[in-house]
Amino acid sequence: MSKIVNLRTIRKQAARDAKRRAGDANAARHGRSRAERQADQTQADKARAHLDAHKLTPDQTP
Repeated sequence: MSKIVNLRTIRKQAARDAKRRAGDANAARHGRSRAERQADQTQADKARAHLDAHKLTPDQTP
């Protein structure tokens, strides 16, 4: 015989799990030291500069 499942409790549990995952992601993003944040910012700036250096201007199109 099948087990009876209350869909409302399943939906609430799924919402709690989603909130917990979002909280964990925020903690991972914001719960870092100043040095780690600066290192990530430096890396992002380098990547952006690298891409900008390789952009084609309208007069350089092949």
